[in-house]
Amino acid sequence: MNNSQQRGVDRPRVRGTDRSQVRRAELIAIGRKLFADTSYDALSMDDIARQAHVAKGLIYYYFKSKRGYYLAIVEDSVADLVSRAADGVELPPVERVHRTIDGYLRYAEHNQAAYRTIITGGVGFDAEVQAIREGVREVIVETIAEGAYGRGRIGPLPRIALLGWLHGVEGATLDWIGHQTLPRDTMRELLVRMLGGTMRAVEELDPSYVAPPDARRDDDRHPHDG
Repeated sequence: MNNSQQRGVDRPRVRGTDRSQVRRAELIAIGRKLFADTSYDALSMDDIARQAHVAKGLIYYYFKSKRGYYLAIVEDSVADLVSRAADGVELPPVERVHRTIDGYLRYAEHNQAAYRTIITGGVGFDAEVQAIREGVREVIVETIAEGAYGRGRIGPLPRIALLGWLHGVEGATLDWIGHQTLPRDTMRELLVRMLGGTMRAVEELDPSYVAPPDARRDDDRHPHDG
């Protein structure tokens, strides 16, 4: 996260003892569910305290405000997602791409409330929350780029293309966890093939970004005539 994300009057207050850390983590876990099911504006601090079965003062003690509480929930959820998606750095590039997408889907499948909080949480156009979300997208794009191109720092064309693909992934994943109409393996293969199409388009526009071998398999099976 950048420096602007580390500042602000509503930043969560971290307590040092193990017991405090456990209690804080419990409140964040409760908040993940609350904010996933109800919009930010619709929940008052009284509502949160009542549904969490805690005194309102306890939430203020750890997080200072509703916004501070929400930011802590988003940042905690993001850290989990990034950790899962960025796993497998020791793998060959193509395998790493597959691992990244599989880790992303596994996280969404097993942490549905947290995933919805990251993607669709209800704090509106709050600049700091938006910066957190943009930060996680940049990390995932960089992870995919490292696996596909062997480097995380890429030019504007492939970056925009991968961001566009990722926004599609987010929408598709939200629908997938809501309906569970496809097995995870099928969903992963679909997203991998969509990524392959994106990378082939990038290479056509900028040959310096060569699509990985896996992204060419459809072309290899169905060579162009002439």
